[in-house]
Amino acid sequence: MQSRPAANPDRHAVLLIDDDRKLCRLIGGYLDPMGYEVVAAHTGPEGLAQVGEREWHAVLLDLMLPGMDGFEVLKRIRHKSDVPVLMLTARGEEADRIVGLELGADDYLPKTCSSREMLARLRAVTRRARRPEQEDTAPSPEKDLRVGALRMQPESRLATLGGHPLQLTPVEYDLLLCLATAVGRVKTREQLLEEIRARNYEVFDRSIDVHISALRKKLGDDPKNPRFIRTVRTLGYSLLPPDAS
Repeated sequence: MQSRPAANPDRHAVLLIDDDRKLCRLIGGYLDPMGYEVVAAHTGPEGLAQVGEREWHAVLLDLMLPGMDGFEVLKRIRHKSDVPVLMLTARGEEADRIVGLELGADDYLPKTCSSREMLARLRAVTRRARRPEQEDTAPSPEKDLRVGALRMQPESRLATLGGHPLQLTPVEYDLLLCLATAVGRVKTREQLLEEIRARNYEVFDRSIDVHISALRKKLGDDPKNPRFIRTVRTLGYSLLPPDAS
């Protein structure tokens, strides 16, 4: 296992969990001059142990790992952290991507992608991920969004429901923000896809429904009797006004 260097506040810390040591060296060598400190772990259990060792800006997680597959590693990461996770996979099946998204992955990255694409995706999730130091920064009041008990603070990327923090992935946060800026109006799946893709996330048609389902669970919402997110059949979704439920 690669030894863990001391944290550098001027660099983004990335945990790379992949059993391909040559690929780890290549990724680390490419990202290092780009301002990323890459620490590699080569098995699922080893990677999980590293997750709790320090604050990470992102995790690059291989799907096929010895000892524990990437899905199980992701599931366990999500039990204790909302760090952005990009799944690395040589397999491109849509079913795999949907399972990963349902478990809380923020994005998928094929191992055949270019170094530039990897950097762009990594920058997107690290830029939008909620940082601990940002939580103490009070956003401008005029930028806060309130929909009943739901409060969103775009500047610090915080969301609370009844005063309790919502643990949202970057994609979930941006989807909820899209809906919250158009309360009562229907956002089609195509509109949501366009807005999320504009934020440099790799999303596809069915993933919108997966993310909405995850949002509903975190909001404690019942799709059959919604208080927050209403499904408009064949069209898309809308965030209900506070008095509409």
